[in-house]
Amino acid sequence: MTPEPAFLLHKRPYRETSALVELLTLHHGRVRAVAQGVQRPGSRSRGRLQPFAPLHLTWVGEGELKRLRLMESRGAAALLAGEGLLCGLYANELLTRALPVELPVAEVFAFYAALLEALPRPDARAGALRRLEFALLEALDAAPRFVEAGGGELDPQARYVFDVDSRAFRHGQPGLDGRTLRLLAGGDWEAPGLAGPAKAMARAALAPLLGTRPLRSRELMRQLAERRRTGLRPEL
Repeated sequence: MTPEPAFLLHKRPYRETSALVELLTLHHGRVRAVAQGVQRPGSRSRGRLQPFAPLHLTWVGEGELKRLRLMESRGAAALLAGEGLLCGLYANELLTRALPVELPVAEVFAFYAALLEALPRPDARAGALRRLEFALLEALDAAPRFVEAGGGELDPQARYVFDVDSRAFRHGQPGLDGRTLRLLAGGDWEAPGLAGPAKAMARAALAPLLGTRPLRSRELMRQLAERRRTGLRPEL
């Protein structure tokens, strides 16, 4: 096969010298594979197969679990620390949990690559994360429909809550006002006052895809915020 652009989402040891990996690829979406010998001391592939680093990969296998063959680096890994690192871990965990295996999601891949460029810049993180989240929701046909649950237009003066079953909005408290929801429908989540509502909207829409098991990255982010609040140095 032609070498495929990819990023590593997750890696864990497998047998003595191998690893089970979850990959985000350009044309094949999420791919699960065995990286044979990658845990062996001195393995050249060990240094290449790292999170947040662009890769070129090939694999073989007809089943759900592939076997990696070629692993080439396409550049240096994004240099992430603190909150930026946790946002990257969140993106990896989100895609690993929500994406079905081998569903082509080229747009999600593009937004993930753009996210890695944005994460070192605090002012760019939120917008890049929302773009990735909503691209994922679109790819899974799970994006919010910014209309009332009955199909009518949103009333700017009314307040609404997200209805999971219809992916639309029904009247309710405390909820979001219709004017804010109309602005969110335009996709300009970095406009003043929209960062919080956009985050809440993304979380509500993603919840059915993630199930009841909490995301580890969210717990780490909560711990980081608590340490900052109490003046302790974060340990990541």
